[in-house]
Formats: sequence, structure tokens, C-alpha cells
Amino acid sequence: MLYSLFQLLDKRFDLPGAGVFQYISFRSVVAVILALLITILFGRRIIRFLQRHQIGEEIRDLGLEGQLSKRGTPTMGGLIILLAVLVPILLVGRLDNIYVQLMIISTIWLGVLGGLDDYIKTFRHNKDGLKGKFKIVGQVGLGIIVGTVMCFSQEVVIREKISTPVEKVYVNTSGQTVVERIDTAVMDPTPQKTTKTTIPFIKDNEFDYGWLVGGNELLTWLLYIAVAIFVVTAVSNGANLTDGLDGLLTTVSVPIMLVLGALAYLSGHIIYANYLNIMYIPESAELVVYAAAMCGALLGFLWYNSFPAQIFMGDTGSLSIGGIVAVFALCIRKELLLPLLCGIFLAEAVSVMVQVSYFKYTKKKYGEGRRILLMAPLHHHFQKKGLFETKIVMRFFIISILLCAMTLVTLKIR
Repeated sequence: MLYSLFQLLDKRFDLPGAGVFQYISFRSVVAVILALLITILFGRRIIRFLQRHQIGEEIRDLGLEGQLSKRGTPTMGGLIILLAVLVPILLVGRLDNIYVQLMIISTIWLGVLGGLDDYIKTFRHNKDGLKGKFKIVGQVGLGIIVGTVMCFSQEVVIREKISTPVEKVYVNTSGQTVVERIDTAVMDPTPQKTTKTTIPFIKDNEFDYGWLVGGNELLTWLLYIAVAIFVVTAVSNGANLTDGLDGLLTTVSVPIMLVLGALAYLSGHIIYANYLNIMYIPESAELVVYAAAMCGALLGFLWYNSFPAQIFMGDTGSLSIGGIVAVFALCIRKELLLPLLCGIFLAEAVSVMVQVSYFKYTKKKYGEGRRILLMAPLHHHFQKKGLFETKIVMRFFIISILLCAMTLVTLKIR
């Protein structure tokens, strides 16, 4: 909104300072500040509103230390995060950018899905919330939308490197003129529609999903849809499982969004993409503004969500955060980096799957269920071992930073 307004003022009236809105760096800083102010200033009012209407968390007694003291803590705080992300994007983001449009749709879509779950839990007093099959339908629907846009939108393109011979003329030490042909890699000026993605730790780090189905357009779309559905479902559910301690999901998600923002900037900058030998994705750098708004919203929410939490984000926030990370990675074609980047989400999800599977297997074989962990998800296992909540959160945060650093290293290690 403001981007288009200042662009108009700059062109027609040559307004001093209006051109600053053309810079992604400036708009990213504005987005961070706006998101922080919205969460901190309006967060307190929203918490009081939720308290007055007794919209609190129903806590199941799992025998964890300090657990029951959280009963009645306001939930659905994810609304604060979504508001703090969408308002800056609508104000300073480029709304004509296809990637920004996808992110806005994904944010609202998963916010509504998670909001329905929280509504059923709090207002209908149903601890199970929205049935799992309906959550899956919502995640599958988003995966279909994202996959279809990525496959068929003419605005979603990449530019590849091509080898161009250049003649270098110089005079050698003998006084002779020498003409030397050198092959240089430059970006092809012609945009390409493709379903290529990035594979880490490989020299030629690009892979086309279409290769698996012989280039058939329909089968390529179906395969990419399946990939998009899996990524969205896996990451959003992994984030949902991670949200079990005060400030845990918020804390580990900040470095993830910072890395995604950095990757979006590098992928959308022709000089850096050429230097780092990574895929150049025109217009993807605009996603930096979205990543900045998301980081500001998460940090602002942590003001109230850190131990002892004054508000929980609920599924409104956790499903949205995971889905945002997934769709963001798909937009910049870095979805195969997610197992490393979102290693915390992966560990939490795997811990639940392993625990449940082993319990069912041993119950069928021995007549009684046995457990590998003291409790799943993984953070509850460490709680059962006697670690204090804040110590677990900080250690997970440190691990998340290490995983994010390793993800950035993949740009050069191949």
C-alpha cells in the first residue's frame, strides 16, 4: 500500500525521500519495527480481553512440574502474531509480488485452520479440538494451491547460468598479441518456467522434479503437488508439536526465519546468486520484507510468551508458523534444506512417531506397551528428567542456531 503510494509520489511529484521505499532493506527495517510495536502495544490489550472472556488454556494433567499452574492462561495468542505480520506486509510490502501474495494466502489460510481448532477447544470445551482429518484437509488444500501456483504461474520463474565465450586480448612478454578464449558464466536473460529445486552439499545443486516423470507436464504437476502437500503438512505439524513450553516455538523459529530471509535475499539478487553459484529467482528478494515482519512479530510475542507465559499462541500460531516456514522454503526452492534448518521440528515429530509406534508394537507383542522416551514430544522427555523449562528452551534455541548456521554453510560446501 505505502510502497505503491510512495512510488507514485516519486514518479509524478519527485517527492524528496519517497524513493527510499524502493529499497528492500529500508522496508524490512520498517516491517520489523511495526511488527514489534504491534505485538508489544496491542498484546497487553488482547491478553486482558481474553482474560475477561475467560478464553484460557485447558491443561491436561501429564504429571509435569509446574504444568497445572498454567491452567487458565489466555490462548489464541497466535492472532497477535498474524496481525503483526499482515499489517506491516500490507503497508510496506509489494502486494503485486506473486511470492508475497502466496505468503499472505498461506498466513490467513492456516490462521483460520488453527483458529477453528482453538475455538473448539476453548468455546466448545472439547480438548481434542478440530478433528485431525479436517486439519489434514486444510493442509492438503494449501499444498495444492501453492503447488499449482509454483507450477503454472508465469510470474514464478528462474534464470539459469549459461556459458558465454569471451575473447581476452593481451600482449605477452615477447611483444606478441595473444587472443585467448575464456568461457564465462552469466545469467541467461530469458526467464524459465521450471520445477527445479536446490539440493544441498552437491556441486551442481539443482534438481528438476520433472526429470522423475520424464518431463510430462501433468505428472510433474501431480508430483510437485505431492511434495508441496508433504512439506506443508510435515513442517506445520512439527511446529505444532514443538509448541509445548513457554517461548519454545517462538524462540527456535526466529533464527529459522532469519536464515530463510537471508536465502531469499541471496536468491533474488543476481550478483550474489551468480557469485555463490545458486539459483537466481527474480522477485524473490521481496520475501525479505515478509521474513523481517515475521521475526519482529515473533520477538514481540516472546515479550509475553517467555517464561512464565502470560499468553499461549495456540494452534492459531503454531500451525501458521510451521506453514509459513514451509511455503517460504517452497517459494525460494529450498524445501530440501528444511530437515536441517528445522531440525528441532523434525526431532519433535519423529519422537512422537517413534514413541507411538514402539508403544503399539510392544503392546501387540508383549501384551503391554513400552516407551523409548519418558514422554513425547521430545521436550517433555527432558522435563521428566528434571530439567527446568527455561533451560530446555535455551538449549533448543542454541541447537536451532547451530542448525541454521549449518544451513547457511551449504551455500559453499558442495
